[in-house]
Amino acid sequence: MRNILIPTDFSDNSMNAVKYALELFKYEKCEFYIMHAYEDAIHKETAALTRENLDDVTEMMAAKSAAHLEQILKDIHEISPNPRHTYHSISANNILIDEADSIVNEKNIDLIIMGTRGKSNDKNITFGSQTLQVLKYVQCPVLAIPEKQTYTQPKKILFPTNYLIPFKRRELKLFCDMVAPYRSVIDVVYISKSTKLSIRQEDNQLFIKEALCKNEINFKTLDSKNVVEAIEQYVKDHPIDMLVMVNTRESFLESFLYPSRVDQLSLDLKVPFLAMQNLKRDA
Repeated sequence: MRNILIPTDFSDNSMNAVKYALELFKYEKCEFYIMHAYEDAIHKETAALTRENLDDVTEMMAAKSAAHLEQILKDIHEISPNPRHTYHSISANNILIDEADSIVNEKNIDLIIMGTRGKSNDKNITFGSQTLQVLKYVQCPVLAIPEKQTYTQPKKILFPTNYLIPFKRRELKLFCDMVAPYRSVIDVVYISKSTKLSIRQEDNQLFIKEALCKNEINFKTLDSKNVVEAIEQYVKDHPIDMLVMVNTRESFLESFLYPSRVDQLSLDLKVPFLAMQNLKRDA
């Protein structure tokens, strides 16, 4: 049984992510949790919001949220009446990342699926602020779906890595099981000026090979100093259906000095993006 959380802001982009999720996991038994967190929406009602009417505005937002979620569930049953799938709606007076983190722990969520951008749909950014917050801070793998992404079976997958991260078995197993029904080919690409691997890197490469044993794997090396540019060029040059990367926790100082590679990904990212979080969770 797969437990999947899909946050929504009721935008077309978030509904597109729902449709992608239903197709991707059509062969698996899944519990889908469709969640809307509306605390930020309450405080955006600045013109009408006062301390005196806060409770009334909150009640109004709660009612809107519940009604929209009910409509989404109706739409889902019409789009994909899959007997393997069960659906739940969650409406919460909370901020997105806090509510997502809570549900991840409470429901033992395997994967979060959401659009790369939400209602604001700013064309000058790759990830909307909400999506970026979830990618960075929620302790769960995240699959981000680009705007208007039509579902394509993930036949060809790019997985860039430096082999320095001690990968989490649970997350690699999720990735393996998710794409195995499609007989996916995974290009595990080492981006470096040196082709020589250390003992640690060799051990981690072997771990990847064993964890992804249900899939065909191509181990490749790209001669480049710029990881982001190398990834972008590879996606342009090859028929890639999904990009997979691992997000790591950096120090506070590093987070101020260096933008993350997730932040740097260009506007040309037009394929689903799976971010594995490399965080300790129950197996």
